[in-house]
Amino acid sequence: MESLPWIRPAACANASNCPEVAITPDTVYLRSSLQPDAIAQLTTDEWRDLLSGIRNGEFDV
Repeated sequence: MESLPWIRPAACANASNCPEVAITPDTVYLRSSLQPDAIAQLTTDEWRDLLSGIRNGEFDV
């Protein structure tokens, strides 16, 4: 896989267990800083749906 511009939330700047995301024109990649080789790949529509679900509390326990 090409070198991707991984970013993480500002709150995780110095932590070792953080979500990281890399966004390209067609794809959004997600990974954990603890397992950087395990990468999820989403379309931009799937990414928008995921963010919407998080904001709407769909994943709250």
